Amino acid sequence: MNDCLFCKIIKGEIPSTKVYEDEYVYAFLDIAPQAPFHAVLVPKTHIASAADIDESNSFYTAKIYEAIGKIAKAENLEKGFRVVTNCGEDGGQTVGHLHFHLLARRYLQWPPG
Repeated sequence: MNDCLFCKIIKGEIPSTKVYEDEYVYAFLDIAPQAPFHAVLVPKTHIASAADIDESNSFYTAKIYEAIGKIAKAENLEKGFRVVTNCGEDGGQTVGHLHFHLLARRYLQWPPG
């Protein structure tokens, strides 16, 4: 996708503060953090949303969760963290590229508020 914000970040066309990268996943700090630690993890291939995960691309979700574990260890998030993905307009998705928010370093109440 030529106009996708996250695809441009992955390609380095838009600057970001990288916290993790491997062959499948790119993670960077959110520019409007909702917690003291707030990273966004995206697959390096364009998948529009969680509704578009299927047998051909579901391994990217596994790779993202593997990256979450690595980031949690590297960032010493031993007290816990939350992982969130928004899907579609009513779900709060604002960028049309599958992404997961990793939030930590504050108490995260439930339901979110």
